[in-house]
Amino acid sequence: MTLRDKEIVQELAKHYMELACSEEQQKMNRRMRATNDLQLVRPPVLIDEIPWYQMDIDGELTLRCEDARARNVETQLRRSLYRRKYFRADTLFDPFWRVRRKIESTDNGLNPQETVIHEDKQNNIYSHAFHDVLADEEALDRLHKTPVHTLRPDIDEENMSFYTDLFGDAMPVKLCGEDYFGFPVWDKIGRLRGMTPMLLDLYDRPEYTHRIMQTLVADAQSYLDFVEQNAHVDPNPTNLHCTPGMISGLAEDGWKATWFRGTAQTFTSVSPEMFEEFEINYIKPLAERFAYTYYGCCEPLDTRFDVVSKIGNLRKLGVSPWANEAVMAEHIGGSYVYSRKPNPALVAHATDPEVVRKETEDTVKLCIRYGCPCEFVLKDISNVSHRPQNLIVWAQTVAEVLDRYYGDA
Repeated sequence: MTLRDKEIVQELAKHYMELACSEEQQKMNRRMRATNDLQLVRPPVLIDEIPWYQMDIDGELTLRCEDARARNVETQLRRSLYRRKYFRADTLFDPFWRVRRKIESTDNGLNPQETVIHEDKQNNIYSHAFHDVLADEEALDRLHKTPVHTLRPDIDEENMSFYTDLFGDAMPVKLCGEDYFGFPVWDKIGRLRGMTPMLLDLYDRPEYTHRIMQTLVADAQSYLDFVEQNAHVDPNPTNLHCTPGMISGLAEDGWKATWFRGTAQTFTSVSPEMFEEFEINYIKPLAERFAYTYYGCCEPLDTRFDVVSKIGNLRKLGVSPWANEAVMAEHIGGSYVYSRKPNPALVAHATDPEVVRKETEDTVKLCIRYGCPCEFVLKDISNVSHRPQNLIVWAQTVAEVLDRYYGDA
């Protein structure tokens, strides 16, 4: 790491800290916290999972550091500053740099094998064909080993030293624990088996499918037990995978200090009964170790709300582009957060403000009618056709709709 690396990062960090500590940011934070507290305020708007290689404007995202870790910091800072400059949306800014406490886990032997096809080598979104490495009980017995977890305070100390030196007086550095726990188990099983055998075995070999789930859930429980007994859990979660995690009333430590996140995107074509049997019945004991649960991603939940709502600490529900919005709004009411996921196809080629305006208004009218605390989270954006303006126009259009219905509170 060169002196020039430090100068680059510290200059960016000072600008970042000015924004992170500003009244505007505090206003955003209050709005995001109030929404998670089930208050009816102006909905937060966030944009995430952006194809950044298509977004550069006037070299603002061009990296200049030489050291690999310094370049990673520079990347995150430049992207954060870019969001605030160009998007009329909310941002998740911590007024410090998070260093994640290092926990090493041994390999359990369950590793995907795949064939991939890249349409664009620069894009991290590409096609996967997964091969079945868990075709039978013998394969599961042969591959599976219960993971062993180990704290690495030596790595924590080295990381803290590096980042403290890198930032100097420009930004505080904090050693932080887990801020939420995600368990998208069916994404993992799909990568180990491929979609076709995984879905067929729900019907053809339910006993074997149950055994796979029992194995993976036991591994997850083992990890949670280890962290709860040996490591620190962050009681101030900010980013809950693309959505705000700020909420009142969290405990100071332990899993009641943070969130659980669940999703079963690959179960879109599975019946509500199978969804309950193979997903909810397994994750419910995991989820209820936490203070709150956020459930759902791209899968529509309108036909399975009654099943999902059996999770006792459910607080936030994803409403995907494929969900029936009216049904979801009626179910959610004022009891949960209506986490609307607008359609990313609207920004893939050329953003039409009138189409965005109508989609946003439809959501807003439903949420007002049924008293739903609401947020908008545009994510899974694999392509904007190298037109940064697409996201700028989307954010501006959504903000104009919210101005009209909620004001600028």
